[in-house]
Amino acid sequence: MNKQTAIDYQLVRSKRKTANIIIERDGSLLVRVPEDTSAEKVEDIIESKKLWIYKNLAEWRDLNATHVIREYRNGEGFLYLGRSYRLSLVNDQEQDLLLKHGRFCLKRSLVDMADSSLVQAAFRNYFIHQGIQRITERIDLYTKMVGVAPKKIEVKELGHRWGSCSPEGNLTFHWKCMMAPLSIIDYIVVHELCHIHHLDHTEAFWNEVDKIMPNYLERKEWLKANGAAMDV
Repeated sequence: MNKQTAIDYQLVRSKRKTANIIIERDGSLLVRVPEDTSAEKVEDIIESKKLWIYKNLAEWRDLNATHVIREYRNGEGFLYLGRSYRLSLVNDQEQDLLLKHGRFCLKRSLVDMADSSLVQAAFRNYFIHQGIQRITERIDLYTKMVGVAPKKIEVKELGHRWGSCSPEGNLTFHWKCMMAPLSIIDYIVVHELCHIHHLDHTEAFWNEVDKIMPNYLERKEWLKANGAAMDV
């Protein structure tokens, strides 16, 4: 916690040209600055953005007040590509999790072990496997429009980010993206592809996104409002 601002934040210094403040999906504050930014300058940045920070933290608390806690039982709903599918606990299945006949079929033995991490791992592994194919298809659709191509594509656990772009042009996507409608996945894909042009969230970056997806703000707001429900 900073004495001057009384705001908790994580500071990340990197090879970037501008400072950036992000409210992460868990409500934590991430401040990214150029490597040579002094401690005093960081304080000034936080102080100048204090009202914006408090406003967005309040919005985050409101949006996450209705976070859904799901139970691993027959009939519980789980999201995939924007639709809710009922859960069926099954005995005669080799795979931990399958989507078939309009239901998520989960191996009952995973639930019987009373270890929720095993069930979460089953969903995570399924979404990673499906995500590699689906997200790669969407990237292939937009690469010519954006005018860039990633060097590497990964789908994995990504903490509190939906996607990331490395300075080398490698793109990573959170496996939970697979719970969103395809139109929202497209927004995340375009967002990260445009970061290959501009790593920062500058006006030039958002102009790039707007050229490819003029209604990106609607999709961005949808993700902000519904992201908390995208969990297993």
